[in-house]
Amino acid sequence: MQIRDLDTGHGALQYIAEKEAVRIVGYRGRDTALVIPAMIGESPVVCVGRKAFLSNKTLREITLPESVAKIDDWAFAYCSKLVRVNLPYHRMEIGQGIFKECYALTQIADEAADGQGRRHEDVAWLLAAVMGRLEAAYLFDFENAGSDEWLAQWDGRMMTVMERADDEGFSKMLLCGEEDYGSRENNLDYYREQRRREKVRLAMLRLMHDCGLKESVRGKLQAYLLAHVKGQETEETWRVILEEHGDELTYYQFLTELGGVRADNFQAMLEEMGETHTEMKAYLMRYHGERQAGEDAFAAFAL
Repeated sequence: MQIRDLDTGHGALQYIAEKEAVRIVGYRGRDTALVIPAMIGESPVVCVGRKAFLSNKTLREITLPESVAKIDDWAFAYCSKLVRVNLPYHRMEIGQGIFKECYALTQIADEAADGQGRRHEDVAWLLAAVMGRLEAAYLFDFENAGSDEWLAQWDGRMMTVMERADDEGFSKMLLCGEEDYGSRENNLDYYREQRRREKVRLAMLRLMHDCGLKESVRGKLQAYLLAHVKGQETEETWRVILEEHGDELTYYQFLTELGGVRADNFQAMLEEMGETHTEMKAYLMRYHGERQAGEDAFAAFAL
């Protein structure tokens, strides 16, 4: 069958028209945002084909039309810059590994519901985490994503991950030779640290996108994060915020609201930030000053 090109402005979609339907089979170009049309000519676009966007290095956002009924194997695998996917939350056939190792992917949103409130935004973030952080293919369910049942299943899987021992899987990794002998990945302390960081990222994600979150689960996630702030025996909560979100105010606000900035660890935080992250340091100093002033006022009132 003949492969044809559709101009996208900075590249071309490659497609095949077959029996009154269109299948996207490839892309070449340098678009950063791409909207796949619902129709090409007089035929609906019904499928994103196998490896159609495999290993694309420029695409950051893509929108699929309501007409799409199938996303084939590895359609967007290894798209290292892909951050957001907009697609219809309806029943469709999903191939294996469609977003494999898309590490930047943070949102899979329902285009039809875009702008319809906090719950939709939260679900977009939670759905994107299903294949990476949760490794739960059964939750990759566009039709039911966001329902109370789906959220309960998401949280159940999350707590399974959170409650795993930090050294689980280490011996198997060594026996299978998955890492080079003598590398730091073969160090048990390093392995445990990386597992704790994964749990911190997961807990922060759920607390920051908390639709349908039960208070009992919220308390467990908060307790885990507080057990790893600056000044604790292990500091992965602080390390993730500083090293991965160094100048993102939202994460420092989250940390202060959590209660992770205290009189006994505040100065150590500032010292570790050094001469960098000046705006974040200023925020922490304002927060600490206001809190200290409030505590002093309360103490005076009590007297």
